[in-house]
Amino acid sequence: MRNEGTALDRFLSTDRNNLSLLIQRVVLGVVMFPHGAQKLLGWFGGFGFGGTMGFFTESMGIPSPIAFLVIIGESFGALALILGLGTRLAAFGIAAVMLGAVFMGHLEHGFFMNWFGAQKGEGYEYHLLALALAVPLMLRGGGMFAADLFLAERLQSGAPLPQASRS
Repeated sequence: MRNEGTALDRFLSTDRNNLSLLIQRVVLGVVMFPHGAQKLLGWFGGFGFGGTMGFFTESMGIPSPIAFLVIIGESFGALALILGLGTRLAAFGIAAVMLGAVFMGHLEHGFFMNWFGAQKGEGYEYHLLALALAVPLMLRGGGMFAADLFLAERLQSGAPLPQASRS
């Protein structure tokens, strides 16, 4: 039986030559970042952290810890995907947020976004696309140029990771 390495090795592993994973990772991160920034920072017309927490907990009935994880997952998860840092965890976070969004508010409106239709609310087609990008990243890692590759190489070589300066 061959040695598969530690759990951390498997978590960081990916195909360094896989361009499609790079594209999926960066596109998903770039698309998700503005949504996270709306919720966390109030950018792009969003309500910011306090407003979003209030909406999630009071209007939607989402427990505070889950609402917090949604905001953090969309914000920092998107940045992590762009960098390829903790790709599997970041993709899992985005996928969980998308599944939650489908079942908490979009499924009842059907498939289509309904931008020009008479139906109120938006369907789940966007969320399905985000899930389709996230799942391969959870399974295969971040691909080409992922920061996970750098971390994995440092860990396997036994070289210490860079330390933060104490100035």
